[in-house]
Amino acid sequence: MRNPFEGKEIWFLTGSQGLYGPETLDQVAEQSQQLAGTLDAAEDIPVRIVWKPVLTDSESIERTLIEAGANDRVLGVIAWMHTFSPAKMWIRGLEALRKPLLHLHTQVHERMPWSEIDMDFMNLNQAAHGDREFGYILTRLGVPRVTVVGHVDHAKVTGRIGVWARAAAGWNEAQHMRMVRFGDNMRNVAVTEGDKTEAEIRFGVSVNTWSVNELAAAIDAVPDSEVDALVKEYGELYDIADELRPGADRHESLRYAARQEAAIRGFLEAHNATAFTDTFEDLGALKQLPGLAVQRLMADGYGFGAEGDWKTGMLIRIAKVMGYGLDGGASLMEDYSYNLEQGAEKILGAHMLEVCPSLTAGRPRLEIHPLGIGDREDPVRLVFDADPGDALVLALSDIRDRFRLTANVVEVVEPDEPLPNLPVARAVWQPAPDFATSATCWLSAGAAHHTVMTTALGLDAWRDFATIAGVELAVIDEDTTVHGFQDGLRWNDVYYRVSQGF
Repeated sequence: MRNPFEGKEIWFLTGSQGLYGPETLDQVAEQSQQLAGTLDAAEDIPVRIVWKPVLTDSESIERTLIEAGANDRVLGVIAWMHTFSPAKMWIRGLEALRKPLLHLHTQVHERMPWSEIDMDFMNLNQAAHGDREFGYILTRLGVPRVTVVGHVDHAKVTGRIGVWARAAAGWNEAQHMRMVRFGDNMRNVAVTEGDKTEAEIRFGVSVNTWSVNELAAAIDAVPDSEVDALVKEYGELYDIADELRPGADRHESLRYAARQEAAIRGFLEAHNATAFTDTFEDLGALKQLPGLAVQRLMADGYGFGAEGDWKTGMLIRIAKVMGYGLDGGASLMEDYSYNLEQGAEKILGAHMLEVCPSLTAGRPRLEIHPLGIGDREDPVRLVFDADPGDALVLALSDIRDRFRLTANVVEVVEPDEPLPNLPVARAVWQPAPDFATSATCWLSAGAAHHTVMTTALGLDAWRDFATIAGVELAVIDEDTTVHGFQDGLRWNDVYYRVSQGF
């Protein structure tokens, strides 16, 4: 996966006013450059921070924010009011703002120089009330933003800014995303459907469909040399079942899976697409439902939705971008079965074939088994257990008048016993706050059965993404109660209906 932060930048904007005179404004510029430099050097902020000249009037503010909106390199802007920047002069610029905004509430000094404080010091260091003025106009204008409070030397502050920067990168990805759907949705399934036009309005993603036989033709055209190279790579990365090895009776099935991978990758590259879907109900001339190919493409950063589920495919790609460079991964997931022993409740998640190997640091096993669905030859797939650790499962649902993003904090655990007869990759987890509360709230939210499992990103990143996108986020975590969650959904119904107009 190409580094999504390479060549991107976040602009650091400092507010002041001409009232203070050139000497003070020179100090403001020097100190704001110092702060921007600290942020740019922070290892947990994955994007370059670019300082911009101090803003002191409405015209320069409007011009700067319009330029930020028109610049493809810019993921977002950080605004800090070093002194007192009268907020009315920010109105025109904020109304033109088209990039995510982080309001940084900080100051130059960490510790007050108590014995040295005079009125010159007080006039220069006014962020304590300058940012309150700025916060007022943001609220009055209804500008969505993330607010971070604290000194820039603190890891907690730079870490939080880094999380927001990742969310801004996810939003940027959504704004430019193209998705290829091979065929349509699984028949008669409700939750995988949705309004693709509204999705392009809300998120920017362009979702379109191609015939699966176009893919079949591309598979047939893959040269043997590409297949040979991929098969060699498989041998280096995975433990391969004997029957799939060169010369064995199922080796041609492995070679066909390699053709699928090469063809899908080439098809996506040709259409400048970063996500795709397929469905076992529309396989056309395909000999196998793609399994290994999908797993490896997801591992390389592509989004994927099974059974035509373009919303989940979109969300996986966003998760891949936001989590780039972090430990862990992101994958398609589906709740399959439960362990309902009291006090030991767990969820077994998997899919027919398509769970991303980024969920494990171990060495997957490459196997072939009957599928029993799709009426095609036995497909090849990677089999493994997801690594234990903290995770989130998320789903995006179209609930008629808006999209709802539902997130559940979970802990991936080892299976209680080995799963020698389950021929697919899988994850076992315990949801917060407990199984019954989690499942009740998930069902109350109308959240999808296809999910994204991410072991790289925490809730803050998705809260920031939801804020930037203006999309509802329903959270199930350690503090959730059924009644409180359901009441929150009802209040959200009112809020989003009123905010959109009747």
